[in-house]
Amino acid sequence: MKNINTQVCPVALSGSLDNRIRRWLQNPRKILGPYVKEGMTVLDVGCGPGFFTIEMAMMVSKSGRVIVADMQEGMLRKVKEKIAGTELEKRVLLHKCEEDKIGVTLPVDFVLLFYMVHEVPDKQHFFKELQSILKPKGQILIVEPPVHVSKSAFEETVRIAEDAGFTVVERPKVFFSRGVVLKKG
Repeated sequence: MKNINTQVCPVALSGSLDNRIRRWLQNPRKILGPYVKEGMTVLDVGCGPGFFTIEMAMMVSKSGRVIVADMQEGMLRKVKEKIAGTELEKRVLLHKCEEDKIGVTLPVDFVLLFYMVHEVPDKQHFFKELQSILKPKGQILIVEPPVHVSKSAFEETVRIAEDAGFTVVERPKVFFSRGVVLKKG
């Protein structure tokens, strides 16, 4: 997950990723409701300040787990502060990614890749690693911002994922975004 193009959102600007207006426009429960269920183990790669974390942790309930992965220690600290002293601490596992790999070995049912795939320089390696992490019949939701990712660049990402063995399930509508759901094929 090495970042050659320095497009990773700095921790100092993370407040812009988690606010009331965004929550209204991109409601985590509405976006993730069709995919995240009680008892699942889910992975949020590039979790940032944890915009989706709290909602996912409530959705998987006590029997589930949410692995939040980021390559910036400062982002993981923000998530840790949000869940400190709550029952969610037991459900949320913080994981610092290495520069060129996610590094999660626990099998997961669902992976959220929200506004982050465009930051990954080696997408082939990235999707192959996701193949090894995802359980059979597991799904991935990729959502990218059209400001950073053109339609052709998004379709190239989908093609790379398909080459890694994923198949397109659907193309959900997410406010001001391009989205696709893939399943392990």
